[in-house]
Amino acid sequence: MENGPIRAIFWDNDGVLVDTEHLYFQASREALATVGIELTEEDFIRISLRQGESVFLLAADGGATPSQVEGLREARNRRYSELLATEARPIEGVEETLRALHGRLAMAIVTSSLDHHFQIIHRGMGLLPFFDFVLTREAYPLSKPHPDPYRMALARTGLPPEACLVVEDSERGLQAAIAAGLRCLVIPSGLTRSGTFPGALAVLQSVREVPAVLANL
Repeated sequence: MENGPIRAIFWDNDGVLVDTEHLYFQASREALATVGIELTEEDFIRISLRQGESVFLLAADGGATPSQVEGLREARNRRYSELLATEARPIEGVEETLRALHGRLAMAIVTSSLDHHFQIIHRGMGLLPFFDFVLTREAYPLSKPHPDPYRMALARTGLPPEACLVVEDSERGLQAAIAAGLRCLVIPSGLTRSGTFPGALAVLQSVREVPAVLANL
């Protein structure tokens, strides 16, 4: 892949812009506990954050019917909405970083969040005016680690992959970016700090480092 000036940044949402992944884990764990399944943090990281699969596969493997699995998913989503409404917070340094980059290049959010949850997260957060567009889970056929989300973002901008950069926090997000032909910065969050990120352009400690990386590309 040839290097070149960056004209657009595609930002992941959960774990990059907002601190929410622990809330998703909590809601999933509570739902599975109702059928006697203990969801460990290690299993959540492996299944959800690395593989991009549903943790409710654990219930299906334990004999739950499809309708029971769907009931668990609905219960998780309701609980996650409740937690988001009161506990979602922006990642430290995000607003100042977005403000520094705003107007210099195009920016978009490319997230696996359902639109309903995304709207709850960003209600009153004040971050959306920095972005040109948002792609939530309903916008594309297959989710990360499949490249569909980032291919759609490329199509929206009309830019070639070498002119765009992705900011992610998870292994599955990195895989999606690379599969779409994009360079990717990784900023591990609380639940992804144990990950390995082969192929990342750089692994950063803070979102505040992003403008300096851009200046050197």
